[in-house]
Amino acid sequence: MRIVVDAVGGDRAPTEPVAGAVMAAERFADIEVLLAGPEGVVGAELDKLDSRPGNVHVLPASESIGMDEAPIQALRGKRDSSIAVGIGAVARGEADAFVSAGNTGAVVAASTLGMGLIEGVQRPGIAVPMQVMGYPVIIIDAGANIYCKPMHLVQYGIMASVFARDILDIADPRVGLLNVGEEDRKGTDLVREGFALLSKARLNFIGNVEAGDAFTGTCDIVVCDGFAGNVLLKTAEGVVTRVMDFAGEEIRKKWRRKLGYLLCRDVFAAIKRCSDYAEYGGEPLLGVDGVTIIGHGRSDARAMASAVREARSFIQRKVNQKIGASIRAALTAGEA
Repeated sequence: MRIVVDAVGGDRAPTEPVAGAVMAAERFADIEVLLAGPEGVVGAELDKLDSRPGNVHVLPASESIGMDEAPIQALRGKRDSSIAVGIGAVARGEADAFVSAGNTGAVVAASTLGMGLIEGVQRPGIAVPMQVMGYPVIIIDAGANIYCKPMHLVQYGIMASVFARDILDIADPRVGLLNVGEEDRKGTDLVREGFALLSKARLNFIGNVEAGDAFTGTCDIVVCDGFAGNVLLKTAEGVVTRVMDFAGEEIRKKWRRKLGYLLCRDVFAAIKRCSDYAEYGGEPLLGVDGVTIIGHGRSDARAMASAVREARSFIQRKVNQKIGASIRAALTAGEA
């Protein structure tokens, strides 16, 4: 398995992506890691590390796309960027997966245009697994497609269900549709029509769920358009981070609170893991005809290594083939 890692994408590039790629290469002898980026830059980072496994190589790419650059314009103007080169290698069959913590819009656009979509899939969706108080919850879509149609919601439910079963080992994932209330008559035209279609699909669809239900174990998958999903995700991250910061500020004010913290460290650690994006490593772009894992912009080496591990699992477990089979079956049944 050949996995391309964007060595110059993300807020902490190139140090963290390179170190994370090496960590993954040391752990998994059955993969070859290709670090996409300028040879001099990547080589200098590799020289800083204690070891360089034989299954780590440089994939030359002279340019990088910044986090704040407009995706389409950047891809057009930087044909030799790490994103374009890495995804191009997957599209040509020279690599099996692409991992990046860089510009999400550019990664989505390049993957969609370069790899194409799995047959029958109308729009790709970013699936974000969150560790919520001891169990995983998947949000789809988290930003790939903000102009959604009802059928896209159905396909998100199908694709996320395959991901949940084959990567997260959830036997019969419960699918909920994000809405402002549980009643099927509530919400926008998109949500109401999506509800009707999801109700007919061969999914474990439990109906509408509110945002708070994503954190109570009500469902395993939250289906929504990319705008709502991104807002839900960023809000959840922000709340957990702020709660932890506030708790730390209050604990430091009094010695009795410090003593209480020492007795409850395991509890605080469990809460912190809920916002730890390194837990899963990355967010798969489901629906593209190739494996693309999108890492958090602030990903450290551990998160990047986890993202490579996730890409390896996608390849091993043939997730895309199973998504394709599920979509074709739904189309045949008139459900998708």
